[in-house]
Amino acid sequence: MITDPDNDNNLDTPMVFIIIGKGYQTKDAEGVELHILLVAPDDDSAVREALNALSEEGFIEADLDQIGVMTEEPVEEPHASAYQGALEGEVSIIRFQ
Repeated sequence: MITDPDNDNNLDTPMVFIIIGKGYQTKDAEGVELHILLVAPDDDSAVREALNALSEEGFIEADLDQIGVMTEEPVEEPHASAYQGALEGEVSIIRFQ
């Protein structure tokens, strides 16, 4: 996995993206609010990896509303664990039900 950013920003740590959206597991189901944390070299790669992970988790559709780079390590759960998972190469999916 490439973890170096595709821009001129020289970060000391990998870029941890957070993607906020909704996922749908069946066609007529109400969406589940999601936060997805992962390390990627750019936002296009982050979106692609997030959609692949959602597909593997049984989501058939997703509406991704926002994407950003986390500037600080979160201290509160469940984001703190998800952040650590992302640093370890996982795509961390937080579901809000």
